[in-house]
Amino acid sequence: MTQDFAQQLLATLGPDLVALGADIPPRYHHDWAGLPPVTPLALVRPRRTEDVVALMRLCHAAGVPVVPQGGLSGISGAAHPRADAVALSLDRMNRIESVDPQAAQIVAEAGVVLEVAQMAARDQGMLLGIDIGARGSCQLGGVIATNAGGNTVIRYGMARDHVLGLEVVLADGTVISDMAGLIKNNAGMDLKQLFIGSEGLLGIVTRCILRLQPAPRAIETALCAVADTQGALALLAHLRGALGPQLSSFEVMWPSFYNVMAPGAGIALPLPPRGPHVLVEATGFSDTALREGIEEALGEALEQGIVSDAILAKSAQEGRGLWAVRESVSEYPVILGPLVPFDVSIPLKAMAETVALIEAGIAARWPGARALTYGHIGDNNLHLVVALPDPADHAAEKALKGFVYDAIRDAGGTVSAEHGIGAIKRDYLGHSRTAAEIALMRAIKATLDPKGILNPGKGFAA
Repeated sequence: MTQDFAQQLLATLGPDLVALGADIPPRYHHDWAGLPPVTPLALVRPRRTEDVVALMRLCHAAGVPVVPQGGLSGISGAAHPRADAVALSLDRMNRIESVDPQAAQIVAEAGVVLEVAQMAARDQGMLLGIDIGARGSCQLGGVIATNAGGNTVIRYGMARDHVLGLEVVLADGTVISDMAGLIKNNAGMDLKQLFIGSEGLLGIVTRCILRLQPAPRAIETALCAVADTQGALALLAHLRGALGPQLSSFEVMWPSFYNVMAPGAGIALPLPPRGPHVLVEATGFSDTALREGIEEALGEALEQGIVSDAILAKSAQEGRGLWAVRESVSEYPVILGPLVPFDVSIPLKAMAETVALIEAGIAARWPGARALTYGHIGDNNLHLVVALPDPADHAAEKALKGFVYDAIRDAGGTVSAEHGIGAIKRDYLGHSRTAAEIALMRAIKATLDPKGILNPGKGFAA
């Protein structure tokens, strides 16, 4: 029956929008989660919202599942296809409709790549304050559907904080359009918030309006050495007090990460390998004032013993060099091979104890494993990647996940900071959400998607 539907889909929407079988390019068979590739029932690549509407009406009538796909850069498997489902890629809906510096807004289709949107804003003297490592491949629809975070959350917030308007296609083809772009609009419920971070379980984001910021004219980058995790937290508190909203990035690299990735990627260590290293970025609108402010803040941190050493970049090129170690994560496959990634959040008061417990526990229980820890802890986000001695040992992988997620639960944290639940973390959703919360999520889904065709088997879907 599904194969008959695939042929009906091809006949109705046409070969320009629909690909079947061997005509589906391999890149649509998987995302970055590392799950085994799957050839979907069909691949649909719409060019406009009306195409998405037509697809959803067909799938809703037939009860055929749909898996939305963006840039395929998520690590939780939310965009991983199914053999009995249509893969819906928004990559052709990639038009920037307008950039309005006066209203400080950008209007774009869901398939626009984040970096393209950033550049369009920059051309108008504005800044799109969302920035993640996959900026060159992730798409705005996916960024919104996962409520992505990234490097500048400490200043500008998560994706949710940037969304001023959404157009969404529901499971039955109904279009919900909140594209007025009003900052203040209390006429009933703010329905667009339902779809931000819902991982395509409630509707398909097709267009959006995102908030822009004035582009800072000054940027300063520094690398600081601290004694331990508590030292990193002390530096965070100090810089928040000294720089206020000018503090735009605060990236901590524990020795497990810094001492492995720098030499592994062929990067000369800017500071000797000791305790954790903190990459700090501040932005503002006066070169002189910002430079003087960060110099004074770092000088005070040195005098007070919060940091033991620091490098302040003398140029933009030096600044990019200081970022090189932190952004060396693209070299993971070469340096470490297959990995088990974790994207979690931990209360700051429990950060030091939890990081120490996890690193020590992994070393004790899985001898030979390589565990690297880093993250944007100013917004509670901790990243951990683990290379097990035997990547094919699925029992060890399952035990590792249980150990790490149990530790996060016990610390009062969450099993997902910025990459969603997807297919990978479904068994651990209860570590971070109560039974009542999960039941309410499922009740909302049942209302908006009564046949359960949107991204089944992912996130909170039953």
